[in-house]
Amino acid sequence: MKVAIAGSGALGCGFGYLLQKGGNEVTLMDYWDAHIEAIRENGLHIKVNGEEDNVPMEIGKPEEIDDTFDVVFIFTKSMGLRSMMESIKHTIKEDTQVVCLLNGLGHAKTISQYVPRKNIIMGTTVWTAGIDAPGVTHFMGQGPVEVQNSDPAQEAAARRVVKLMADCGLNGVYSEDVHFTTWRKACVNGTMNALCALLDTTISEVFASSQADFLLHHIVTEFARLAETEGVKLDVEETISYLKQIAEKVGSHYPSMHQDLANGRPTEIDFLNGTVARESKEKGFTAPYCELITQLIHAKEDILNIQRQKEAVTA
Repeated sequence: MKVAIAGSGALGCGFGYLLQKGGNEVTLMDYWDAHIEAIRENGLHIKVNGEEDNVPMEIGKPEEIDDTFDVVFIFTKSMGLRSMMESIKHTIKEDTQVVCLLNGLGHAKTISQYVPRKNIIMGTTVWTAGIDAPGVTHFMGQGPVEVQNSDPAQEAAARRVVKLMADCGLNGVYSEDVHFTTWRKACVNGTMNALCALLDTTISEVFASSQADFLLHHIVTEFARLAETEGVKLDVEETISYLKQIAEKVGSHYPSMHQDLANGRPTEIDFLNGTVARESKEKGFTAPYCELITQLIHAKEDILNIQRQKEAVTA
């Protein structure tokens, strides 16, 4: 099967690597020049659950790709989704399945402006990844990648993508309610990612804190209150238990939002806690913890950018 990865950072490279290893024809698409050149010259260096490998992979900027694909996996950052869809629309056929595994909320609406609803497959993954250097990544996890077609009548298409992933070791699972799993994954990112970014810690260090239960309870409660207005029932205590199970498996990991801050990239906070704060206010109630976390993340983005500018001047 011809597969494209739109947004070939850490997670995108991990998925692309396993899909290629499983016998598919994979093309990576990204905009990071150093990353593209490193993979072109030296192949992708990757460590998957501790096992290292180095493989050649096709990679280029979206506008450089003169091909169409059977399946396109979207792994760009939330704020870059619209521009990525604009850039890759020439690679999408009438029957191309577009699989969105992004963090955050509200992405199906954006994709539907470029792809018929019947071809949009939404999903979540709890696999974790990181970039160690251009062309050098790590990828770890054993959990499911849950997906469901945006059009319930197109279950067969989603199940084909499930099989594609399962055959390649990506633990594809068909979800009967991807809306629920999307909200639950947003809770993962709105707690683990945001707190690790703010506190400059790994997941296990946050969860070992004496304040962890307090913070998790208040953040998840705010997510659950907004989710309920969209017909999604998130049990707060059950969700916290789920978060702790994930933390036990990948506790040594610095999540993506922490990596973004460390590398001077904007975070996805506005599509997570920021969405909860904004939409809660629009619906007549407040989400003070999510609002404060959003403001603190943006403050830290500003501070780190100022520090980098000063270092550049004095270098």
